[in-house]
Amino acid sequence: MAVLLWGAWTMLAQAPAQAPPTGPVYVVTHVDIIGGAQGVAEAIKLMHEFAAESLKDKAASRFEILQQDGRFNHFVMLELWQSRQAYDAHNDQQYARRFREKIAPMLGSPFDVRLHAKLP
Repeated sequence: MAVLLWGAWTMLAQAPAQAPPTGPVYVVTHVDIIGGAQGVAEAIKLMHEFAAESLKDKAASRFEILQQDGRFNHFVMLELWQSRQAYDAHNDQQYARRFREKIAPMLGSPFDVRLHAKLP
C-alpha cells in the first residue's frame, strides 16, 4: 500500500505544469498570526483594510476573511478575481505591498496562498 501511495505521489510530482486558468481565479490564503490577542486584533484590522482596498478594484468579485473555529489566530482570506492577470496586477499595487509589509512581523508561518479554478 505504501509503495502504491508513493508511486501515485511521484506521478503527481512529475505531472507537467499547467497554464494559468483563463477564467475567474479563486484565491485561498491561510494566515497564522502570533502575538496573542493584541497581535490578532491588529492583524484582523489589517486584513479588513486590505479587503476593503482590494474590493475597490473592479476586477475583484469577492473578498472574505474567515476565522478558524477553535483557533483564534488562524484565518483564511478568500478572494475571487475575474482573471489571473487581474489577481497578479492586484498583488503589484501599493496597498497590497503595504499590507504584506505590515503583517509580516505578525505571521507565525509564511502565507499559504493557493489559486484555484472552478471546475465546469
